[in-house]
Amino acid sequence: MPLHLGPFVRWRSGLVLAWICLFSSGFTFIGGEHAVTVTHPLPAAFSDLLPHFLVEPDDVYIVKNKPVTLTCRSTPATQIYFKCNGEWVHQDQHLIERDVDPATGLPVMQVKIDISRQQVEKIFGLEDYWCQCVAWSTTGTQKSQKAFVRIAYLRKNFEEEPLGKEVALDQEILLRCHPPEGVPPAEVEWQRNDELIDPKTDPNFFITVDHNLIIKQARLADTGNYTCVAKNIVARRKSSSATVIVYVDGGWSEWSKWSPCGADCSMWRSRECTQPTPGTGGKECQGLDLQSLNCTSEQCPQTASGAEDVALYVGIVVVALCLTLLLIILVLVYRRKKEGLDADVADSSILTTGFQPMGIKPTKPGVWAPRRAARSKNSHLLTIQPDLTTTTTSYQGTLRSRHEVTGKFSMSNGPLLEPLPNGSHTLHNGKLPSDPNEFMNRLSSQTYFKTLPRDNVNTSYGTFNFLGGRLTLPNTGISLLIPPEAIPRGKIYEIYLTIQTKEDMRLPLAGCQTLLSPVVSCGPPGVVLTRPVILSMDHCSDACLENWAIRLKKQSYEGTWEDVLQLGEEVVSDPYYCQLEAETCRVFTEQLGRFALVGESLSMAAAKRLKLLLFGPAYCSTLEYNIRVYCMDDTQDLLKEVMQMERQLGGRLIDEPHVLLFKDSYHNLRLSIHDMPQAHWRSKLLAGYQEIPFYHIWSGSQRTLHCTFTLERQSLNTCDLTCTLCVWQVEGEGQSFTLDFNISKDIRPLDSDFLLMDNSTPALAGPSAFQIPYLIRQKICSSLDTPCPNGADWRLLAQRLKLDRHMSFLASKVSPTSVILDLWETQHFHSGNLNQLAAVMAEIGKQEAMIFLVSDGEC
Repeated sequence: MPLHLGPFVRWRSGLVLAWICLFSSGFTFIGGEHAVTVTHPLPAAFSDLLPHFLVEPDDVYIVKNKPVTLTCRSTPATQIYFKCNGEWVHQDQHLIERDVDPATGLPVMQVKIDISRQQVEKIFGLEDYWCQCVAWSTTGTQKSQKAFVRIAYLRKNFEEEPLGKEVALDQEILLRCHPPEGVPPAEVEWQRNDELIDPKTDPNFFITVDHNLIIKQARLADTGNYTCVAKNIVARRKSSSATVIVYVDGGWSEWSKWSPCGADCSMWRSRECTQPTPGTGGKECQGLDLQSLNCTSEQCPQTASGAEDVALYVGIVVVALCLTLLLIILVLVYRRKKEGLDADVADSSILTTGFQPMGIKPTKPGVWAPRRAARSKNSHLLTIQPDLTTTTTSYQGTLRSRHEVTGKFSMSNGPLLEPLPNGSHTLHNGKLPSDPNEFMNRLSSQTYFKTLPRDNVNTSYGTFNFLGGRLTLPNTGISLLIPPEAIPRGKIYEIYLTIQTKEDMRLPLAGCQTLLSPVVSCGPPGVVLTRPVILSMDHCSDACLENWAIRLKKQSYEGTWEDVLQLGEEVVSDPYYCQLEAETCRVFTEQLGRFALVGESLSMAAAKRLKLLLFGPAYCSTLEYNIRVYCMDDTQDLLKEVMQMERQLGGRLIDEPHVLLFKDSYHNLRLSIHDMPQAHWRSKLLAGYQEIPFYHIWSGSQRTLHCTFTLERQSLNTCDLTCTLCVWQVEGEGQSFTLDFNISKDIRPLDSDFLLMDNSTPALAGPSAFQIPYLIRQKICSSLDTPCPNGADWRLLAQRLKLDRHMSFLASKVSPTSVILDLWETQHFHSGNLNQLAAVMAEIGKQEAMIFLVSDGEC
């Protein structure tokens, strides 16, 4: 009888070796102390058949700690075993059943093995756990399909939850939902008021492949609380409810018929606001519900006598004359005010309104006569000759910026320029509208501003003229500088600055593109500017332009986004220009509108800066303690948004923020927690780490992306928590937080207010908005704009301020020096030191350097 030697088997235990001896009439398995002999000879007609599988193992999921069973069945088979992740499973772990097919007489073998959670966790994170069945016959072997064994789970936190909305009747409603991460992936269903929504029975509902709910035409019955429900074989999670309110604006019915002519020679008609009746917060009908009309003499039941007619006509004439006279007076007053705005400024005090008056008498007419203050340590004095080509009066005051004056933010209720008795003019700071909501509603009523946010927290606005000013969104890094002479003389503009945070304002991104800045609006669009304004906003790129193609995008009137500039390829004749600093982008623009900075990586070395923030509950009375880890773009506006949101949730910052460079390597971000005292704390995380998908971070579309670690203490008396939390990109950079504090008595000064220290006034108009006094600015520009043979002009100033890259752009401007000073103002508004700028001027060798070095009492 011929002898066939089977494969050499190395068992997973690493010690047991076996020879598999196959015979045409049977086989014998020898392994250690085990010996199994099968005496079922194969029929001669089937002795050359390869085994085939009647049952192959399928993919399975381990739920909690319950083992799973894999089953395999083959014929004709003389032997059958499992191998998992490339290693043979020990024979003791197999449950083998043998049978004979009564129809063919062929041997049939079935094998089962159990897989535990501990077996899978041993290699978790390295590769997927898989098992495969191998069957032998006298002719050869066959392998089954691979069956993957995975640990099933479903995270608690939704990656995106639906948000409440208020919509008009018949409008489309979109409710977004991104379920928690889970294995197997969660199925999503929607509920309204805890009742299941079935699009098959109500076609007005539609659930997209991305699990979003669309209500095609909002009905009154669609008002309610909507919940996104995610479920898999492990658990069932519910999102926070989103309240949807469908409102109905009121509409008039037709007018009623005119009433009969009354005794007062008038008739009436009415209408009602019932087509439809306003409901669920809808607007009332606009206009009159009652209308009157004088009757003709034929219809009037009583007519006046001749004398009474004369008196009536005389009265009408008198009223008409009074109204005409009043109209003439109003026209004259309006023209006088307008002429006042267009007139040349005759009083030199308009140039120095940014300084604090000191009431010092001049020593000589028409000459500035500074004097030394008692506390001054400066010996430099300033003498400025008057401009004899205009009629001026002298002004006495200190040459310090109004940023040092206590009352620098006071605003007058009067016009920007009001006439003085002697015909000259004085300047007042621009005043904000008395009712902010009225200003916002007025803008929002225009077609282009339908998406303008109505909240005043993220919006600043003010009234400005040719003297310029500044708008700031505190704690966001966003500001708009309006330089002097940017607004034409005689014009007064109401200008706003706002940040867009709504989901429907997200930019359409493609490929490797990512949003690098907030979406910022300034306007109104279409206003005429004679010089570029400077829009400053944070960005989160690593500022390595060789790795990026960074574009400035602007939204058109039609709502589409267009590329208006690519950094490094600027054209000086274009109305846009950009300077990219380490963390800030400065946009020079002659057209107001909605802007955003979008980057496209040119290599895998391109990286975004992520801000990592850790929050915990300010007060914890349960055994569970949640640590929320935010991984967001490193911009101040997002930091402010997270801080405000955590304040509402009752959270507090539990460690200093860290910055992580996140590369375009397509690798996910992983988070794990370690080194907890096992006797007092345990993590409820099922896996060894949490993972945030790469595209969720890279797109920048999810503003407050975070994950939660749930820890459980053994007793309420346990309050000391020590652990290490690690955040890293797979095959990339990482950061770690070492936590050691008492969760009930944490007194470290790391509160939200610790990071939000910007107390800037949202709107400043006139000289108070600038560090450099207006008169000194004019002197610098007139001195440096003129080319100098030895190069001691604006070009040397640009070099000293490290603006060499922008020489072509600066040279294209009428006053290059003024543009340089505008940029200096934006960079040094909070920490500006005029003496530093004076030192630069001193290096250039100009006498103008001395005009900065004056003290509080010198003038």
